[in-house]
Amino acid sequence: MDALLILGGLLLMLSGLVWLVMRAFATSLLWGWGSLLPPLTLIYVLRHWRRARSAVGLLALGFIPLIVGLVLMANKDAERLQAILSLDWLKPAAQAPAELDIQLRGELNNQPFMPQHAELIDGVLSLREGQDFFARREVKIRLPRATTAPIRLDVLPEDQGELPEVEVSWLLPEQDLPEARRLSKGYTLHLDLQALPPNKLNGDFHLVLPPQYGTTLSGRLELFTDRLRYRDGHLDTAFDSQETLAHVVEDYLQRRFNSRVVQLQELPAVSFPASSVPLAVVAKVNGQEQRLDLVLEKGARGWQVKDDRYPALSLPNAVAAKPVVSEDVAVNEPAQTKPDRRQRFSLLRLLSSPQQYQNLSMRVVKLNGGTAEGRFAGLDTDGSIRLSQQHGGAGQATFTLHPDEISRVELLEP
Repeated sequence: MDALLILGGLLLMLSGLVWLVMRAFATSLLWGWGSLLPPLTLIYVLRHWRRARSAVGLLALGFIPLIVGLVLMANKDAERLQAILSLDWLKPAAQAPAELDIQLRGELNNQPFMPQHAELIDGVLSLREGQDFFARREVKIRLPRATTAPIRLDVLPEDQGELPEVEVSWLLPEQDLPEARRLSKGYTLHLDLQALPPNKLNGDFHLVLPPQYGTTLSGRLELFTDRLRYRDGHLDTAFDSQETLAHVVEDYLQRRFNSRVVQLQELPAVSFPASSVPLAVVAKVNGQEQRLDLVLEKGARGWQVKDDRYPALSLPNAVAAKPVVSEDVAVNEPAQTKPDRRQRFSLLRLLSSPQQYQNLSMRVVKLNGGTAEGRFAGLDTDGSIRLSQQHGGAGQATFTLHPDEISRVELLEP
């Protein structure tokens, strides 16, 4: 009601002003143009009161509903009235600062490319444009060896040997899966990245692919080194990622068992966004295996374990005790190395023994040339392969691919 009164008053006042200007033009062309200026409008009203009084009366009539509406709004919602009168709504909305300072310019597949998200995790440097599950455009660089900051790397087109693999992909509006191209030599790459605590790298980036790929990218780059986020120097537990849940669970186990010696096994894959997640947790605490069924909930303070009432650790200065392993056990247990499951890996092996490849990263190439990459999340009842993918602020999603659509499957980790 108050807003309607204010709007009605403003409309009456506007009608009165228009009528007054029309009366001024009817008097003379000079007075008409002069009435468009407020000082001359007042002079016209005083000199030609008889002609102007009806328009001025309509203008004054508009003040009545306007004042009544403002009084009602002041009694009902004073903050709203203050916001309207301060004219803050005319100012452009302040944009939240970007998580990363990415100052790259270039093109991908002959289209402008301005990445909005960047990360270097498990030896894969990824630059993405777009917040959807599949990026509109993306560059991935798989480094041949695990590297730690500072990272300095230069590759020239004539270089040979063990070089990073570069993959570019783009998604067209009429396609379900992105198209991808990969090359392992014949390109120019320059990386000079320095550590930026707590979990970032920044520095120079330069990439030029052969002319047929239509891809160049150069500038300053800032990227994440894990899927954790920090706010004012503290971990942001409201961020949706597997790493955030693992940190929350590990902190919970340390406080519950009053020990810092906690070795948490990999958590089951979680699909985000979510507000409540049940987890079967397996961990070793002081060398003893613990199996717990926990429920994690996301509230105003971020992710936390349901019914968590355990106090902070009471061992601020104590050195955490390491589990004691007898010499006999250490001597009698031979060192075992895990076999490389990438050897002789195929689609048939995946379909026949899916449990051996659970949560491993793999790439699927479709018959139509499209590619999809993610962690293996199991098989559906009809034999379709389920892959899950984590994309920063976009969360985690799962999609399925039927074996009849697949050309080949590549395992990306042992």
